[in-house]
Formats: sequence, structure tokens, C-alpha cells
Amino acid sequence: MNEPIDFLSIGDTVTEPFIRIKSATVQPGTDKQPPQLCMPFGDKIPYESATVVAAVGNAANAAVSAARLGLGAALHAYVGNDRYGKEILETLNENGVSTEFMITEEGKLTNYHFVLWHDTDRTILVNHELYDYAVPAFSHAPKWMYLTSLAAGSLPYQEALVALLDAWPDTKLAFQPGTFQLQAGAKACAVLYARADIVFCNKQEAQRILETTENDIRVLLSGMRALGPKVAVITEGTSGAYADDGTQAWFVPMYPDTKGPFERTGAGDAFASTVASALALGKTLDEALLWGPINSMAVVQEIGAQKGLLTRESLEALLAQAPDNYTLTLLS
Repeated sequence: MNEPIDFLSIGDTVTEPFIRIKSATVQPGTDKQPPQLCMPFGDKIPYESATVVAAVGNAANAAVSAARLGLGAALHAYVGNDRYGKEILETLNENGVSTEFMITEEGKLTNYHFVLWHDTDRTILVNHELYDYAVPAFSHAPKWMYLTSLAAGSLPYQEALVALLDAWPDTKLAFQPGTFQLQAGAKACAVLYARADIVFCNKQEAQRILETTENDIRVLLSGMRALGPKVAVITEGTSGAYADDGTQAWFVPMYPDTKGPFERTGAGDAFASTVASALALGKTLDEALLWGPINSMAVVQEIGAQKGLLTRESLEALLAQAPDNYTLTLLS
């Protein structure tokens, strides 16, 4: 690719079978632990269906989201030289995502996770292969880099990416920390937060990053911005999302949907990547925040994190049809 990239997504990609189960119960959560998915131990448990979805994961979801919205999107990720790796490359190409910076690594397996789908929510069994991460050569600086979930032990690679960004002062960075980046802690990822133009996380992740039990969203937003990003965005599931750019803070509700969710995987990725994509398309932050929930609503109508992602035309049509109460609230 000799032309500049609008949206370069970096992170692990994965194939996921969605295993729909009914013979399970959910025990309510407490202040000390989340709700628990419970199934009989040592038994044979029937399942309803299994749907295999290739080329997903935070980074791939973001790249597909950006491509659907009209950006020139590329994914830099690693796969093994196996059938799943080949399927991922084919799927990305089918979705209009450049695979020029994809790496097929001999002797490694392609990431393969298992999604236990119960009711409208899911629990994901994850195992990230540790690849020989290295920064590829780029002929042009991308307009935006979207950095997200990578395997444990990848911090030196992330720091090398930040060094690359030092040579690209005009490239914007969106950071959506994944499982192992959250486990590593804010200090280990300090350079990423400090360089980021926008950071996305949910409320529980913000508490974890900041090592606090604080519930006040405004305090959490201020804490996240203190780590260095220009904009902090905190989502709170079906309750909506919040953003703070240091001058103003907003609340954006869910986009109203009369059908209700079918399967919730990818709602957070859809929101974050759509906001980042809208910014890359030249929208202001307040405009971008109204785009995010629309794609989240669309994604949860389908299985997996990508099938329901909207084109720009479809998204803008839904925005034009939004009720009067779908609006930003300026926080005092």
C-alpha cells in the first residue's frame, strides 16, 4: 500500500466459535466479584448451536468498523500458518481491510477463543499466543493508530510502537486497553496513556486502571485524563457513556432500540471504534459521541462483533431518525 492509511488498527486477532448454551444459571454478582456463570461440573451439557466467526478481536473489529464507515483501514496483527490464519486473512479482505501489514508466523498457532453464549450475554475463554512482535516498515504515517488488546509480555513491542509514534507527531492515537494491558497496570502502560489522543474503557476497567473503588464517573474521568490522554471515554453498558476532554464532559445515552439485544459481543468495540472513526472522518468529539451508540445498537442484533456493523450511510440515516431525547448532556 503506497497510499497513506486513514486508520491503522494494531492488536491481536482471533477466531471464535459462539457456543449457545441454555443449561446454565447466572449467580448475581456482589461488590467483590462479578456475576458467575454456573454449569454442572463433570457432566455432559447440551448446547443449542455453534457459530464460528473469524477475524475478530478488538483490533480486527475496529478495522472492519472503520472500513464500513468509509475509511482506508488496515490491520497489523499476527496469525499462525494454519487454516484459521488463512481464514482470517480471507475474511479481512472480504471486509475491505488491508492485510498488507498482517504477519503469518511459522511455528505459531492462530489465536482461538471460545465464547459461551447464554441468554443475551457471553463469557469468553481467551488464550493469546505470544508472537514475535515487531514493528513493520511503513512508507507513510497513518492518520490514526488504534491500539488495543495484545498478549501478555508484549509491552516492549508497545513501547516500540510509541517510539514509532514519536516519529509521527501528526498521527492520532486511540488506545483501548485489553485484558493483559489492564493486568499490566497503568504504570506499565504509562507511555501509551500519555501519548493517546483518546482512551476508551468501561467503568470497571477505569476503576481497575486507577486502582480505586470510586463510583463517581466525573472522578473516574478526571483520573483517566490525569494519566495523559487528551480525551477519556468511559462506557457503562446499557446506562450509556461519558467523555471528558479537559474542558467539557458529556453523557451520551444508548441509542433507542425497540427490538432489544440478541447477542452482546462487540458492543464496546463498536462504540469505541465508531467514535474514533468519526473523529478520523473529521467529526467533532460531540458529533462522534452520537455515532458510537448507533453502531453498538446495530452490532448486538447479530451474532459476533462485526456482522451488524453499519456503513456510514446507514448510520447517518439512523442518526437522522433519532428521537429528540437522543442527545448529549453536558455534565456540570
